[in-house]
Amino acid sequence: MSRDITAGAAQRTQVPAAERTLVTAADWYAHGQRIGYDPGAARVLTEAEVDAVPGALRVFERVAAAGQDPGLVWLTLLPGFPDGSYGWAQVDRILGEEPGPRLYVEPVGQGDSDKPRRYRYSTMERADLVQALWRHHGVRRTVVVTFDYTSLALLELLRRQLDRAASGTAGPVITATLMINGGLFADAHSHPWQGTPLLRTPLGALGMRRAQRSPRVFATAMTQARMYSRDYHPTPQELAEMWSAITRRDGAAFLHRAAGFVAEHRRHADRWDLAAIAGELDGTVALYVGGSVQDPYEHRQIPAARRRVPGAEILTFPGGHLTTSEHPDLLAAAIRDVADRHGVGTPATTYR
Repeated sequence: MSRDITAGAAQRTQVPAAERTLVTAADWYAHGQRIGYDPGAARVLTEAEVDAVPGALRVFERVAAAGQDPGLVWLTLLPGFPDGSYGWAQVDRILGEEPGPRLYVEPVGQGDSDKPRRYRYSTMERADLVQALWRHHGVRRTVVVTFDYTSLALLELLRRQLDRAASGTAGPVITATLMINGGLFADAHSHPWQGTPLLRTPLGALGMRRAQRSPRVFATAMTQARMYSRDYHPTPQELAEMWSAITRRDGAAFLHRAAGFVAEHRRHADRWDLAAIAGELDGTVALYVGGSVQDPYEHRQIPAARRRVPGAEILTFPGGHLTTSEHPDLLAAAIRDVADRHGVGTPATTYR
């Protein structure tokens, strides 16, 4: 049966935004690295190969507890839209050194990863990148946490895991998933027009060009897009750091180019349907689904998950869509609990 784990009772302990220690975008990126990546072959490149491989890119990654044995169970964190891996910065500060090892992935187009103009941004290529990084780090087993649109990349990765199991092919094994404020069913998206629907239009593209140059325009766009709950007021510094992360390497244009992921989900509705995937997994992967009570983007996904995936555990958080900003402490606690339950940091004894 579905079990609700309600985080709302802990809201009284939330530190006001103005009183928090804020991890800056510069600090976040300073503690990661840009590595070579060949999107055509979906493999990480050595430094010697980067200049020799046509179409080679550099992507940002950040690994916590990096000195640990790669043969342990890893925690993989996939980021949201629009803030990329920097969205995890405040959660990571609270997590500290454990659980680990953990890998933060930065998709092409976001944060400190390259942002090629002529590139097929898609869920498929994001899943390819995750698999390439797992191979690069020797990951055998992993718990995966997603926020926002990378739930789709995780659904694709679970599909690929099922395909490997059917064919007897070896590869990294996802043992548990926590999907927060993301799309799980193509018929349950509810994005307000000020968000991704507007971003997909020529007007949205123009707005992002202006936001690239102006923190003030960016801040206005963020508040109008209903990313936060009614009671949450991001500080000017918080918005300035998010602007710094999103516009890094001329990155605001990505928001227009990649805003079609809802339409992409609808085109692949059968393949990326959590209920269908859960049925085929038959309990071999633990499924946790998180949602925020004032999220206008994906609030319909939670009741749908309760009805369609009764084996999933449901977590509800207070606040709006950007739980990573509003309640990083509650989110960190939930991640730590799932990681502890499923052996992150312990030996990965099996590899199929």
